[in-house]
Amino acid sequence: MISLTQTHAIDFDTARLQRLGFQHRPNAVLPPVTLPELIKQLGLQLQTSLEAERILTLFFQGIQRLLPLSGVVYRHAESDLHLRLGEDASFITHFHLRHEGEDIGQLEFQTAEPFDAQQMSDVESLLACLLYPLLNALLYRIATQSALRDPLTSTGNRISMDQNLPREVDIARRHKQPLSVLMLDIDHFKKVNDRYGHQMGDEVLRTIAVTLKTQLRNVDRIFRYGGEEFVVILSNTDGDGAALVGERLRQAVLDLEFDQTAPDLAMTMSLGCSTLLSAETADSLLRRADDALYVAKRQGRNRLAIAS
Repeated sequence: MISLTQTHAIDFDTARLQRLGFQHRPNAVLPPVTLPELIKQLGLQLQTSLEAERILTLFFQGIQRLLPLSGVVYRHAESDLHLRLGEDASFITHFHLRHEGEDIGQLEFQTAEPFDAQQMSDVESLLACLLYPLLNALLYRIATQSALRDPLTSTGNRISMDQNLPREVDIARRHKQPLSVLMLDIDHFKKVNDRYGHQMGDEVLRTIAVTLKTQLRNVDRIFRYGGEEFVVILSNTDGDGAALVGERLRQAVLDLEFDQTAPDLAMTMSLGCSTLLSAETADSLLRRADDALYVAKRQGRNRLAIAS
């Protein structure tokens, strides 16, 4: 489907967003709430959480009571947040949000028809309610991530994985959903450091991490387990699905080229895959993926092995 896009920049320091009084639309059918009522409600609701996903969900649900909004997409590069709510539609109105010169994200409103002038004015007024709750949530998210993120690869770190995996096991068991884990190891990585130096080795790790993330869904989690090893948690994914993902990751690394810095450098990766068994613990699930990884390496590397 081809979508038409309008782009707007919202600078919260200069835009006329916070109005003291509002006029009802002439000859319009009364919506479930009026604009002043919705602004008051959102002003209270959006202060109840420091989770950006929760704040944006409340904002989306609230604005739908006033405007014919099908979906919302929000992106914030610094905090690695990409959230999609609702459904796609044929017209996109794009807002670049800024405050005191700081980028606080890209927000898309998806609608069946473009906003008229009054609706655009309402949107801008409602965005004022979002500013400080979202800004505080982003600061909290970034501070939290700094303790749980590997600084070199911008993936989750070992502490983050130790927190996430038991939680994902509990969710999978509670909802009777499959859960799979991939353990990844870059083959012969020490030779990269020995031949090209540690700076190039760091660049290879960063490039591979970015490549792996582009092959995963938003709900998948990737962590640097240590050295050149990574762990991927695949929620609601059975063994066959995990094997397909693993093969896609392996091929993506195999296809990497380092033209300028190391044109003759070719990287490969070995993988072990395990899928949650009945009554299995997180430690056991991870250990079986690790065992499968060593099987893959013993069999010649650059391959995926499935845990028994």
